[in-house]
Amino acid sequence: MARRVAGDLKDGLSGPRVPAAARDLRRLLGTEAAVGLGDLSGRLQWAGHPAAETTAVALVDEVLHTETRRGKPPLTAVPLHVHTELAGVLVVAGPVGTAALREVTGWVEDALERGRLESSAEQAAQAELRALRAQISPHFVYNALTVIAALVRSDPDRARELMLDFADHARYSLAGHTEYTTVADEFHAIETYLTLQRAMLGDRLRIQVRVAPEVLAVAIPHLVLQPLVENAVRHGIEPHGKAGLVQVRGEAEGTDLVISVDDDGVGMDPATAEAILAGRGDDNSVGLTNVDRRLRTVYGPWFGLVVETAEDAGTRVVVRVPLFQPGVMP
Repeated sequence: MARRVAGDLKDGLSGPRVPAAARDLRRLLGTEAAVGLGDLSGRLQWAGHPAAETTAVALVDEVLHTETRRGKPPLTAVPLHVHTELAGVLVVAGPVGTAALREVTGWVEDALERGRLESSAEQAAQAELRALRAQISPHFVYNALTVIAALVRSDPDRARELMLDFADHARYSLAGHTEYTTVADEFHAIETYLTLQRAMLGDRLRIQVRVAPEVLAVAIPHLVLQPLVENAVRHGIEPHGKAGLVQVRGEAEGTDLVISVDDDGVGMDPATAEAILAGRGDDNSVGLTNVDRRLRTVYGPWFGLVVETAEDAGTRVVVRVPLFQPGVMP
């Protein structure tokens, strides 16, 4: 039941599930006492019917101004703190033991703290997604449009196809309507991106993209793959000065979805890769850092990117996530 209270208080003491949390707290206390929860505005939401609601409101006002417990059984108001910061008030209108009241207060404060942490993590993930959407490389845009312009007269059909690919790529990259998408959509987006890069780099870029049909409908965070593929082309193949291969694979392994992005380009010092995933990379590596953080936020700290690399030996980046995760849906 304590876990259910935590879920009910996920949105804080002003959320829609506060009355349900109050009802569960009343059951946990094992008493006929009425239980009220109030936010910083002093508005109380009750489970049960307090005999002296007017007096309770006055106690709540005192608690909010003094941040200390007020009253005594059968009417007690206790301040609720999260990281020493006042978050609201718990009111019990009826007989209750001191130890039981202290324990329930701790449950509520823990639930509120967990809710704040989850909310902060979600906000951070959304901010990182907005950052990724804003990172369409000006260098890529300029070169793509230059190639398309050069083909307008010599090969107008090819120019038209590439322009449609460019529009498709931009639309997907800047889409702000959803946090999640499907493997099918992510692979379509990277195929479009690689088609444009192939037009720019010509025979210097070879591509292999393979995805198992059974994972196409799996939901994953939006813009997880493109930064990995872009990193392979820009920082693996382009500086190499000779032809290179980028391979992207997606398949199921047990209950996990595994996607790998390989390039046979310049590679990097493994210590550099470690620094990037720890958030100590330069501006050119922020895409990898953001993807790693978003994966850990969505799926848990045991998930994220795995980077296998060495100087002059190419780079392999692996994404491993559950095939199904509650709350992750396109």
